[in-house]
Amino acid sequence: MSAPLLEVQVHRKRLGGREVLRDLALSLREGEIAALVGASGCGKSTLLRLVAALDQDFEGTVRLDGRAVAAPSTAIRIVFQEPRLFPWLSVAQNIGFDGRGSAQDRARIETLLAEVGLPGLGERLPRDLSGGQAQRVALARALFVQPRLLLLDEPFSAVDAFTRVKLQALLLRLVRAHRIGVLLVTHDIDEAVALGERVLVLRSDPGHVAAQVEVPVEHPRDRDDQACAAAAAAVRRALHEVHAF
Repeated sequence: MSAPLLEVQVHRKRLGGREVLRDLALSLREGEIAALVGASGCGKSTLLRLVAALDQDFEGTVRLDGRAVAAPSTAIRIVFQEPRLFPWLSVAQNIGFDGRGSAQDRARIETLLAEVGLPGLGERLPRDLSGGQAQRVALARALFVQPRLLLLDEPFSAVDAFTRVKLQALLLRLVRAHRIGVLLVTHDIDEAVALGERVLVLRSDPGHVAAQVEVPVEHPRDRDDQACAAAAAAVRRALHEVHAF
């Protein structure tokens, strides 16, 4: 078996006087999606910030491709619940913000616009986009720098149910096309099971991985599949055991 893309060991992480994470370990393979679920406040978003090196005040290590992650880099990109686009820049300028405006950059922007289902919309401003379109732009912007790892912090929770299903399908296509690893934080059990090869259940106070549920079903998945239903039931049981609800 090949070496993991991502290896995380968090011995301890404090915020103020509270111990948010302790003795948390996880790994991720190239091209794999792992979903993180747990009660609000269990440290899911904090964990993403540690992996992205946006917060380095913790005891432990984060390794990508075997190398320690010591600072934010283009190899790891994070997408939040809100698209966080620059309102004064066009869609194309938002996507290529980290580029130099070269012909190669412009060609890559056009390719990404097509990949996320927004061909021809590069000149629009964010105010002219729907919520789903804006989140597609956020995904394209994250992919522009060709990252190895994508961190998603409830990226589809602010859109309607139909748009969410479409964005989930888009994410699967992007993962296959770009062979990136994905850590997905979600409160939606069905979403976790529909997308993740594994669902990691976090326990609170302090946060750590209390259970791991494998989803042994090839993508694209039928959400009514018996194996998917069994995995969702296992996730619910694990969440009950950690008193998430």
